Amino acid sequence: MSSPTPQPAAQAAPDARHAITAVRDEVAKAVVGNDGAVTALLVALLVRGHVLLEGVPGTAKTLLVKALAGALDLDEKRVQFTPDLMPSDVTGQLIYRQRQGDFAFREGPVFTNLLLADEINRTPPKTQAALLEAMEERQVSVEGATRRLPDPFLVIATQNPVEYEGTYPLPEAQLDRFLLKVIVGYPTAEQEQKVLARHDAGMNPHDIASLGITAVAGHEHLDAARAAVDGVRVDERVQAYIVALARATRDSPSLTLGVSPRGSTMVLHAAKAWAWLAAKSFVTPDDVKAVAVPTLRHRVQLRPEVELEGVSADGVLAGVLSSVPVPR
Repeated sequence: MSSPTPQPAAQAAPDARHAITAVRDEVAKAVVGNDGAVTALLVALLVRGHVLLEGVPGTAKTLLVKALAGALDLDEKRVQFTPDLMPSDVTGQLIYRQRQGDFAFREGPVFTNLLLADEINRTPPKTQAALLEAMEERQVSVEGATRRLPDPFLVIATQNPVEYEGTYPLPEAQLDRFLLKVIVGYPTAEQEQKVLARHDAGMNPHDIASLGITAVAGHEHLDAARAAVDGVRVDERVQAYIVALARATRDSPSLTLGVSPRGSTMVLHAAKAWAWLAAKSFVTPDDVKAVAVPTLRHRVQLRPEVELEGVSADGVLAGVLSSVPVPR
């Protein structure tokens, strides 16, 4: 039997795009609506980022992650963050094996492809910080030994709005590790009725296999897609536009903290993934605008008096986007 003909690079990228975008249809078998959140998770996967999902309980955030893992044939684990959760419960720890007379490392749930950090703001900052090294460097250090995490590795953290009781707001250093912050709202009346109809027909949200979700993309598609996203071009004028947006937040009288250079680079990477998903080989200002708010809303800090007036970070960013000239 002859060996298969290698796939040309030009053909690999469209095939990868088809597979990655097909993930949306698979996730829709389990989750009604939340198309923006699904796209955000795909963008994060393509550029090796992480996502913070904010919303009230009961809006299918956990189901969304499980469905995504099934459609991508990835391992996923879930950690319920509680006030008594310890850092070692997340990263793992050394345990003494009495029979062998030595210590062995027992991996924590962070050793997976998709880690669902459920209600991350329910646990104290010490445990929240246990994810910092994993998110930034894709590794875990325990007792002086460093262990690499699997690839891909994506943290999908959920949190309730900070005005709810029993929450610990994430510190700026932790927030900065997230590529995107996505607001998961209530479904429309039509979408909610579809949810009820599915449950009335016997849908079991805890059994992903029964929902008919199949793996439509694998590691090879993700690797090809990431390589293609890296090749998406960003013109100097578009780069200058991203810088101008960041600098405008630093000069905004409504903010005490503007966007850092890390934030600028995150906008660039997210815009490249957004453009690639739209079958474009270059980034336009519209791509930048599409990702700017979810990429930056958690990187700015409102002045207290502005916040008391009911102004939101999204509102300030919308003003920045409307005031900065768009390159032609």
